[in-house]
Amino acid sequence: MISIILADDHAIMRGGLKQLFTLTEDIVVAAEAQTGQELLDLLQEIDIKLVLLDLTMPGGGIDLISQLRTLYVDLPVLVLSMHNELQTISRSLKAGASGYLTKDNDPETLLLAIRKVANGGRYIDPKTAEKLVFESDNSQQKSLYEKLSVREMQILQLLASGKSVNEIGHELAISNKTVSTHKARLFEKLELNNNAELIRYYDAQDLKQ
Repeated sequence: MISIILADDHAIMRGGLKQLFTLTEDIVVAAEAQTGQELLDLLQEIDIKLVLLDLTMPGGGIDLISQLRTLYVDLPVLVLSMHNELQTISRSLKAGASGYLTKDNDPETLLLAIRKVANGGRYIDPKTAEKLVFESDNSQQKSLYEKLSVREMQILQLLASGKSVNEIGHELAISNKTVSTHKARLFEKLELNNNAELIRYYDAQDLKQ
């Protein structure tokens, strides 16, 4: 049996969740908390398998997740929140949450997440996981162009505008060999293989000045 604490300051939300769990054979609500402090007090009194946590209740938030992780290392925390900002989700997971769901998910997804997290797994709904992956990739790529020198950035912009090595050399009053050297270095720094990839990268990062 998966015994949980509902930590949410909205009575209607807790009531709806309790009604949902009565339809299952393996999930039971052992207690309810409306504040972070109430949750911490309850955890000293009862033994549960999972905390279902709303981030925005009084005394809640990411700091509470960190506190729970410190005090109860093996206690899974599943966040159920209205917030879908990737920064909030990422910070919650880094703080020690075992899973994160937004409140617009369907009941079946919530039940799946509870069962997986209670059994030692981790859960993020697929759409959120996809966003996190792409955000991570994008952040990583954005940091790449910060490695470019002023001259390399200048040549990147000219290449992206469609100019050839000869045209760039003439415009900047440098030799074609120097342009080619800068081009090779910026390709290496940006992890690019050809001009088509360079143009896509340039457009994706919105580097136009």
